[in-house]
Amino acid sequence: MKNFQFKIKEAELTDISLIAPLFDQYRIFYGQKSFLSGAGAFLMERFQNQESYLFFAHDFNDPKIVFGFTQLYPTFSSVSMKPLLILNDLFVDEPFRKEGIAFALLTRAKEFARNQNAKGLTLSTALENSNAQKLYQKFGFQKEEEFISFHYFFTQEPEDPAEETEIINHQFSKDTFNQLFK
Repeated sequence: MKNFQFKIKEAELTDISLIAPLFDQYRIFYGQKSFLSGAGAFLMERFQNQESYLFFAHDFNDPKIVFGFTQLYPTFSSVSMKPLLILNDLFVDEPFRKEGIAFALLTRAKEFARNQNAKGLTLSTALENSNAQKLYQKFGFQKEEEFISFHYFFTQEPEDPAEETEIINHQFSKDTFNQLFK
């Protein structure tokens, strides 16, 4: 056990610059190139637009020393008609892993979700990230076995945006619809 104590705090505007370097490392972990100014700008925009909730672990005696963070994005469950939080990001700086920081961040996220009267938390992680999977299962997250997730990610701009718009705006007859979507 390393000789340090930490505290979990909900981020304020002045904390974004402290968290941005770890957010940049998190993105690098998932195969992105370092882009510290972009990482800071992204976090700042989410914060200013109230589009996410950000919690971070810092040294108990020096809040400028940041060990890890988690970011939650609000959404909704239509079936339960309740808020739902996506735990999109969880990262602990490598020298401070396996010290209970990630578990403490998850605990704070769970408390926050409960206080928001949310249905709960949902997350996804890389298939090869077995350490994170073990942590999530130890914490009580259940591996999804009832649903399959699909994504549609844009990789580039359409070759002819006018053509795409024409297709979107076209009023399909029932026969045309059936031919296209058999």
